Amino acid sequence: MTEEQKPLRRVRSFVVRAGRMTEGQQRSLDQNWPRYGLELAGGRLNYAEVFGREAPVVLEIGFGMGDSLIEMARRAPEKDFIGIEVHPPGVGRLLARAAEEGLSNIRVYCDDAIEVLERCIPDASLDTLQLFFPDPWPKKRHHKRRIVQPEFAQKIRQKLTIGGCFHMATDWENYAEHMMEVMSAADGYRNAAGAGQYSPQPQWRPVTKFQSRGERLGHGVWDLIFERIN
Repeated sequence: MTEEQKPLRRVRSFVVRAGRMTEGQQRSLDQNWPRYGLELAGGRLNYAEVFGREAPVVLEIGFGMGDSLIEMARRAPEKDFIGIEVHPPGVGRLLARAAEEGLSNIRVYCDDAIEVLERCIPDASLDTLQLFFPDPWPKKRHHKRRIVQPEFAQKIRQKLTIGGCFHMATDWENYAEHMMEVMSAADGYRNAAGAGQYSPQPQWRPVTKFQSRGERLGHGVWDLIFERIN
């Protein structure tokens, strides 16, 4: 195979960190995956079949341990939520809480979000896409690994409904500035807070333990909300 024939390797925005599953997380994964889990092999989703109803769909990329996503699903029973996370311990914890609370409006992928978007999420179908506290890749040589890039902005736009929102949050000021630069230049979007402005944290976005710890240490938090306009 020549250099020209070799497939391009996609730059990943995440590293799957080695994290030991607790017995409880593994048990939850085994017991609750059939109810809440979604698979790439299942292909393009039909939300009415998945959730048993028609409702606005919110998708979150990288939900960590899942506490804020569970809280949002509990507070907004009129919406359906899909979470994507590559770290199995977080998935196991989220599934345990979803089962404990008896939530029916949440489903989960344990896969690469880019693959899920491309293969499973219908175009113009998401009310909101959430990206909270993604890996900031702070070293300049790693900035190409940041998930918010011009190409990604257009992938998201394709999946949002007209009027749907891409909601980001970060506690790294440099990454917030990067997000603002990318999204302000992206075709088909409008900054909900006004050109060049960050959004106040919405009441419905729970403050996570991670965020609270950062704020106690004096870290800022920046929310950006961009609406698809065409």
